[in-house]
Amino acid sequence: MKISQDERRQYFRIEDSLTLSYQKVPLDEVPDCVERLEQELDSHFTVVSSLAAVTQEMTGTLHKIEASRPEIAAYLKSLDKKIDILGRAFLAQATELFTQPTQEVNLSATGISFNVSEPVSEGTILELKILLLPSYTGILCFAEVVSCDERDASDSDHSYNLRTNFSHIRTRDRDVLIQHVIQRQGAQIRQAREAQERES
Repeated sequence: MKISQDERRQYFRIEDSLTLSYQKVPLDEVPDCVERLEQELDSHFTVVSSLAAVTQEMTGTLHKIEASRPEIAAYLKSLDKKIDILGRAFLAQATELFTQPTQEVNLSATGISFNVSEPVSEGTILELKILLLPSYTGILCFAEVVSCDERDASDSDHSYNLRTNFSHIRTRDRDVLIQHVIQRQGAQIRQAREAQERES
C-alpha cells in the first residue's frame, strides 16, 4: 500500500531500537516482489505480524465478551498468548534477525531512518525486514531511499545515515506498525515523566 504525502504528515516519528536487514531491489523486479508480498508468499517472516493484525481485529469483540463473560474472555486471551508463543518460535527459525544486535532507528508508519556502513543512492528501492521489539513482530516491506548522508561519527561501521519512505507496505502491517509506534511513544512519555518526578 502506498502512502500519500498528506498521510505522511499525520504520523508520529519515534526513536526506537530494533533489528533489521535490507537489500537493494532492481527496479524491474519491484512489481514481482510486491506481488509476492501481497500474496503472502513470504509468510515465514511475517507470521507474527499477521497474527498481531488478527488480534487487533478481534479486540472490539473481545471487549464485548469480557463485559458479559469474563471467564471466556480470559480463556480466549490465554489461547492468543499460546498462538503468539508458537508464532515467535516459528519466526526464530525463519530469520537471522533474532541473533543480530539491535540498532537505533527513527521510525514512523511511513518510513524509517537508520545508519549504514556504505552509501546508497537516492531513489534506490530496498526490501526491508524489520523486527519490532519486544513483540518480535516481523514486517517485510519495500522502501525508497530519500537521502543518504555521511555522519560526523567515529563509528566506521555505521558512517552513513539512510532515510527511507515506505513505497509499499501491506495495510495490516502498517496498522501493526502504527500500534507499535503509539505504544512506544506512550512508554517514552511515561519514562520521561517518571524521570522528571524523580529529579524534582
